[in-house]
Amino acid sequence: MESQIEYLIKKSGLRKDYIADKLGISTRQLRNYEKQIGYPPIDKAYILADILGVKVDDLYRRDKE
Repeated sequence: MESQIEYLIKKSGLRKDYIADKLGISTRQLRNYEKQIGYPPIDKAYILADILGVKVDDLYRRDKE
């Protein structure tokens, strides 16, 4: 899987600190989600998808093998 979170945040035009605040996390943790150092819990994934105006499935791109 490849994270699309960084792309979707840039596309949204929203500030990372705003998104992190809405998720109740630090901007560092949000950056970790972008870089796949960690993954958002499912409840935060749904909130993030809502903030970005996408489906949860859109947060990551699956590699087709």
